[in-house]
Amino acid sequence: MSSSAITSANAPLLGENKPPAKHTSVSSAVFNVSTSIIGAGIMSIPAALKVLGVIPAFMLIVIIAWLADISVEFLMRYTHAGKSTTYAGVMKESFGRIGSILVQLCVITNNLGCLIIYLIIIGDVLSGNQPEGSVHLGVLQEWFGIHWWNSRAFLILFIVAFIMLPLVSFRRVDALRFSSALAVFLAVLFVAISSVMAIAALVEGKTETPRLLPYLDSNASFFDLFTAVPVIVTAFTFHFNVHPIGLEMDKPSDMMKAVRISLILCGTIYFTVGIFGYLLFGESIMPDILVNFDQNSGSALGSLLNDVVRLSYALHLVLVFPLLNFSLRANIDEFLFPSRPILAKDNTRFTSLTLILLAICYLAAIAIPNIWYFFVFMGSTSAVSLAFVFPGAIALRDVHGISTSRDRIVSAVMIILAAVTSVIAISSNIYSFFT
Repeated sequence: MSSSAITSANAPLLGENKPPAKHTSVSSAVFNVSTSIIGAGIMSIPAALKVLGVIPAFMLIVIIAWLADISVEFLMRYTHAGKSTTYAGVMKESFGRIGSILVQLCVITNNLGCLIIYLIIIGDVLSGNQPEGSVHLGVLQEWFGIHWWNSRAFLILFIVAFIMLPLVSFRRVDALRFSSALAVFLAVLFVAISSVMAIAALVEGKTETPRLLPYLDSNASFFDLFTAVPVIVTAFTFHFNVHPIGLEMDKPSDMMKAVRISLILCGTIYFTVGIFGYLLFGESIMPDILVNFDQNSGSALGSLLNDVVRLSYALHLVLVFPLLNFSLRANIDEFLFPSRPILAKDNTRFTSLTLILLAICYLAAIAIPNIWYFFVFMGSTSAVSLAFVFPGAIALRDVHGISTSRDRIVSAVMIILAAVTSVIAISSNIYSFFT
């Protein structure tokens, strides 16, 4: 392999040959990590809670957050023990070229899928959806009626061209810190308003009592429980942005501090949204809970809150979009053009990749109506690999001789659990599709 190819494999995600100047604060990193975590996954947490029940869902959120912390610590430890500055580079040190290719393919699959889901949800909010024959109007359709200009295809195209394109044109992660801070604020606003609405409904006696444990009436129902696991795994998969964010910080310990603060914050937000979403909508929860907020609340204030909830989270996803696009674009470039010059300084290649990715996301978002199966597929394949399988495999391979016995045991358990739940979830989805 040429020296230029090796250089590219060990370069930061946007293709720079040396780490950027280190000046990112812990607070900036918390905003960027939290924004990477809280994407579209939060929308399916209430549906996952409906499948699992409150107690198993809470335990699963805690366990997956804990394992995510361990897996990031593995990645950062082996990054600083070696010479690589990317996830793909760390895998290459442990497993050769095939390792880096696997990481790149998983990042591409995971992030591209997430970006498509973001656009689907934004389309749901603004232009509505018709899942399983039920009609859910979008905010703009409720306000102005159904017109060509608030159709799903036109609105998503407008957003992609005039909002997404400027945001994805930044060439440095830290440049997104302010949009990330706003995105985290909007996620918290979504949780706060949902909580107030749920508490008000609880006081008025309009809520449903959440199931503490799952309801099992057949073997199929038991195996359906495993389909909720990948959804929560996807909601905690942010490992593709660990290196771009962490390498802009002064000390490795600062990155782990930011990760742990973010995991606690996001885990709290997830469970709060799950429990209050269930209280509000009960068994009628859709895979995308924002669709449920089109309900007639019976008051002008309630209708206003419904619209604010939907619009605030749609804007949140708009602001998360460029952060995931950042690592997606860089990994595709590293995969397709390993020996080409720096992506950030090649305007033609940078612009071409950016426009092609936006076009693919737009077309897929128009063609794909349901996000649940997308979450299960990603969570069972690319997300679980990036979050648990690859970091565990790196610690087990231990090319730098720094793994402890505890590390190896945790890694083995992490890989086995990931593989078993993924196989069962995929099998259950295939079974459901053909029955």
